[in-house]
Amino acid sequence: MSLKGPIISIEDDEDDQFLLAQVIKQLGVTNEIRFFSNGQLALHYLEDTKEQPFLILCDINMPIMNGLELRRRINRSEYLRQKSIPFVHLTTAASPEIIREAYEESVQGFFQKASDYAGFQQQIKHLIEYWQNCLHPNSQF
Repeated sequence: MSLKGPIISIEDDEDDQFLLAQVIKQLGVTNEIRFFSNGQLALHYLEDTKEQPFLILCDINMPIMNGLELRRRINRSEYLRQKSIPFVHLTTAASPEIIREAYEESVQGFFQKASDYAGFQQQIKHLIEYWQNCLHPNSQF
């Protein structure tokens, strides 16, 4: 994990992408944000990039490849597992079955998106602060 690496957002809703970008900016986070509208696009990027992303924030319900399938594909890839990129689901789709399935794939967090802007901002703030302070296999000291 690189504290300066990009934040990867896999989110197909353009309004949610805009909100996340605004929150990140307001929080003064300097990490670049890379948006992908489905898991397949994100997977291709992750497989090809030499960058070490800081954090992956992933929706569940998306076209082509959903968030759960993306996490499974990452786990099956030795190269991507070795990158140890923190992977957190941030979604409106929360049910006991989906949450259980996400944790079966060793997701590092599962959050239902807050229904208001202030709540969403707090969620993102806490997530970023947690991962900025967390030691991890690819922490760059």
